[in-house]
Amino acid sequence: MDQAYNVVYDSAFNANEWYVLAMIAGGAILYAAAPKRFTPMQTLYAMLFGVVAGLMFDHTIAVPPFDLYDVGDRSDNTWFDILSYAMYAPFGYFFLYLLERWRIRGAYIMLYIVVWVGISLIVEYVGVLVGLFHYKHGYKLAYSIPIYLFLQSLLILLFRTIFAARTPDS
Repeated sequence: MDQAYNVVYDSAFNANEWYVLAMIAGGAILYAAAPKRFTPMQTLYAMLFGVVAGLMFDHTIAVPPFDLYDVGDRSDNTWFDILSYAMYAPFGYFFLYLLERWRIRGAYIMLYIVVWVGISLIVEYVGVLVGLFHYKHGYKLAYSIPIYLFLQSLLILLFRTIFAARTPDS
């Protein structure tokens, strides 16, 4: 493999690993504490969407030929990089949970998405600060905005289409 591609950013268990573990634990605690609003299938959909979306984009724009950023301690994947995708599961769940809990409809959905794009950018920015994400080739945090707008819109569209917005409280 090309020497330039196998970059080692770090080899210690430190801030980026703790960040991933804290995000996973925090999400699990919030999920356990929250009243259950969705059917098991809806819950699975919401959680898997976040994981799959993270995997899909990381394995699209974070690998050659684009190679716009690296995840974790190395430019190639480690077991902890795979574990890091679990931290996205609660985001998909709580994104939909609050949307349905607060019965957000119409033009307010756009505002809701913008707020969550902001939350996503903060989470990503902290990920950059702790060394979880390493931007390359001129990639900037702002370039993630259209990705988040697209994914969050798609998450709502598919959820409401597949499940016809049927939640236990509907």
